[in-house]
Amino acid sequence: MRIATFAAAVGVVQCLISPAAGERVRPNTHTVTIEGMRFQPETLTVAPGDSVVWVNKDLVPHTVTSEAGGFDSQIIQAEKSWRFTARKKGDFAYICTLHPTMKAILQVK
Repeated sequence: MRIATFAAAVGVVQCLISPAAGERVRPNTHTVTIEGMRFQPETLTVAPGDSVVWVNKDLVPHTVTSEAGGFDSQIIQAEKSWRFTARKKGDFAYICTLHPTMKAILQVK
């Protein structure tokens, strides 16, 4: 009887701390700062459904362009931003097409 009571109690605790089946976890928003001719952080890991906002803190325009063609911000002017919602899992290398030495990776896991 004690084992059954313990197992039932553990099940109740798990239900209280775990999302219910079919319940969605709220997506997060992450920020990448474009500053000093760099993407910061250079590698960012997000979950599918999360959004990423790139904020251009440089004095010159930049782009956020996936090398595989998955996303392209077009030109982001100084003090402007661009938002992207990650849908597909994978590692996505991206560059600034105006400054090709600026490189980073978006990991969607």
